[in-house]
Amino acid sequence: MSGHNKWSKIKRQKEKTDAQKSKIFGKLLRSISVEARKSGGNLSAPNLRTAIEKAKSANVPNDNIDRAVKKANESDDEMESITYEAYGPGGTAIIIEALTSNRNKAAQEIKHILSNHTLSLAQMGSATWAFEKTNEGWVPKTTAPISENDGEKLSLLIDELEENDEVQDVFTNAE
Repeated sequence: MSGHNKWSKIKRQKEKTDAQKSKIFGKLLRSISVEARKSGGNLSAPNLRTAIEKAKSANVPNDNIDRAVKKANESDDEMESITYEAYGPGGTAIIIEALTSNRNKAAQEIKHILSNHTLSLAQMGSATWAFEKTNEGWVPKTTAPISENDGEKLSLLIDELEENDEVQDVFTNAE
């Protein structure tokens, strides 16, 4: 009965939690490096300070944060923030914020995820009218009621989008 000892069980659980942490840490460190590049490494810049505080609240080690700031100032890779819009199940507006060094790759990955759910990207401005941009992100001005079935489909779509490394945040106006 190989694979049924205590260590194997602990190892599988640890691998799962480490993978989840790694994905979260990667997204937070990517946003830190973008803000560090914008501020020129000035740690007192408000956006960089906010990104660092958000990472610290998620228990990102200080060494990783320092490394991300230092690497951002040395690196030539240009990270850019892109906002995609779509309409989801039940006619809900969806805003997808991505942070990438390759705009074409990110767009294709998001299009692929949306097409798996029989959806497509919307034109610029077609979904943002339902939201207001704040410091915390996009807050819906109006909400759309959806059925329980559409809510499950929307939940699956959001989970799949958030698993993508390029996607930073997903906002929707569903009730």
